[in-house]
Amino acid sequence: MTDPTSPPPAPESPEPPPAGPQPEHFARHFLLALQFFTRIPVTGRLAAWVGFDPAMQRASLAHWPGAGLAVALVSAVVYILAALWLSYSPFAPLAAAVLATAVGVVATGALHEDGLADVVDGLGGSPDPVRALEIMKDSRIGTFGVLAVVLSLLAKVALLTALGSLATGAAVAALLAGFSLSRLWPLALAAVLPPAGHPERPSKSRSFAAHITDRTLAIGALWCALPVLLSIGLLGLASSLAGIALSAAAVVLMARWFSRRLQGWTGDCLGAAQQAGEIAFYLGAALAFG
Repeated sequence: MTDPTSPPPAPESPEPPPAGPQPEHFARHFLLALQFFTRIPVTGRLAAWVGFDPAMQRASLAHWPGAGLAVALVSAVVYILAALWLSYSPFAPLAAAVLATAVGVVATGALHEDGLADVVDGLGGSPDPVRALEIMKDSRIGTFGVLAVVLSLLAKVALLTALGSLATGAAVAALLAGFSLSRLWPLALAAVLPPAGHPERPSKSRSFAAHITDRTLAIGALWCALPVLLSIGLLGLASSLAGIALSAAAVVLMARWFSRRLQGWTGDCLGAAQQAGEIAFYLGAALAFG
């Protein structure tokens, strides 16, 4: 039996590389973000190559918008294929929107929808911050949460249908930009607001917040650059700016709500903010595009 007070033996194989600007590190951190934020499989030899350590996990937070973009690409392919195969029907944009939204939910494991349900249940269930946090931690979902998820899904489907009925490319561009941008804003929210809860009790949110740096936000913004440029090309400048502005405004309102009711944020709050930011982008783009 190894003496726990003795120095650890030298590792037989090299440890996963620390955070850094090298392309290999960037790819590993991105794949780790896929593992954490999506259900896109990163397994077998690929997972072994990615590796894991706390420093890599912290660095992977910057790639949350990139993970969203990966899911959006899958949803966009499904949208395009559905729109083409069902082009004979006037309901093709609706069917494509439903299928693309369903794929997005499955690919993320409903991670953000779950956060939205918990937040609405908690803040709708009690005006007391402590009690609201207790409700949010309950694995059961209440009436408020069910309504919030149903309405959010209906809003996404309706707005993507509206855009797709005008141009398939408009809906695809909105998906790509909306998915990525809506995951950048929560990172900024976590950098601005303190984590909710007792300061002496360690939490995942507190650990998460400690590693949201300017570099994290810069990498997240880089992930959003290409889909935003694509949205400008397919949606037009006015629609893209309207979507960006409304998306940012929605998350600012959510941040003020969390600050007033919880004096901070939790992981569920970030998921709820993502949902609000995504829907608001679609709304702004649809209003201006139409």
